[in-house]
Amino acid sequence: MALLDRETETALDAVRDRYGRIVRPQEAAAIRANRTRVALDGYRLDLADSAGPLLAAARSALDAMPPSAHTQAWHDMLDSLATSHTEILRAAGQPAEREQQVVWAHLAHWAENGAIAAHLAEVYHQPGPEFTADEAREWTERARAARRQGGLDLIESWYAADGRRITLTYLVEDDASEVIALTGDPDAPGWSVIGRYDNEYVAGKTLPRPLPPGVLRPEGTSRFNRPEMAPELPVQELLRDVTEARCAGDVSEALLAATDQGYDSGPMTRLHHLLYEAAGFSRALETVQGQRIGAQLDALGRQLEFLAREVHDAAEDLGATVAVLPPHRVPKPPRIRPRPALETTPPPAPPQHTTAIARRP
Repeated sequence: MALLDRETETALDAVRDRYGRIVRPQEAAAIRANRTRVALDGYRLDLADSAGPLLAAARSALDAMPPSAHTQAWHDMLDSLATSHTEILRAAGQPAEREQQVVWAHLAHWAENGAIAAHLAEVYHQPGPEFTADEAREWTERARAARRQGGLDLIESWYAADGRRITLTYLVEDDASEVIALTGDPDAPGWSVIGRYDNEYVAGKTLPRPLPPGVLRPEGTSRFNRPEMAPELPVQELLRDVTEARCAGDVSEALLAATDQGYDSGPMTRLHHLLYEAAGFSRALETVQGQRIGAQLDALGRQLEFLAREVHDAAEDLGATVAVLPPHRVPKPPRIRPRPALETTPPPAPPQHTTAIARRP
């Protein structure tokens, strides 16, 4: 589906204008209809027979988990995948034109969230033994000492079915390193070491399996079913407009376009929105570092938002000057050598000079 999505976007680029707007809607509809047919054929080939058993295995694993805040949401997800599976099979063959969009929504749902079912189906296995209380105390003291000296290199982090956050890390001591696993937030008090392993592969086989990671916005759009993006002026085009401008109004328009608000927001506006969104993601990690970085990104977003307003005000002031560049700023002509006329006789070749070499007696 990811490959099909890229191929479709490449095909749609041919029917968009320079700002990303669809200008040939009939061709775009045909491209999307072909995408749905190809995806439907792939689903029938790969998942028509295995989706049911996969969902049953995921439900069985989910029922065996301890109840938590997310288990009901996963039950709801599995139910919705089962509904989409039924609707996709019902549309087997060539769906009618009016059903194309509905069928694609179900296919996109499976492409985006089917991995959750596969993940849950494999989540439970018998983990290996962890440290005893005395071993955990000894290794935690060593790890905390290394952490203070910068000798703890984090590798990977995940949540286990029992709700613990597990972090795999290298413990570096005296130019030697060990692979260990921690529970808790490594940047907050209270974390502890639960095991030591020969390598990362052994750790992955021994530790509890990771749960599917979450999403920033539960109501967010799917990567396979995104709405059309708003038109946007590239920064390079705005820079070119300023470079080629002859009057203050042209530069003012470029700066105002960079700071526009609303549907067709300018790049400066989109950039501070990006910082706010990244700050929200960082805070949603629910870690000490995540909260710190989220606050930093929020502050940078506010600074950029203030800067965008200042640029907007300066652009309006520049437009109000009603001025043009003075005529003494004449462009330099290109360096082009004049070519001789066709009837011009070429100059004679320079005489060849020969130098006699005296022979020594």
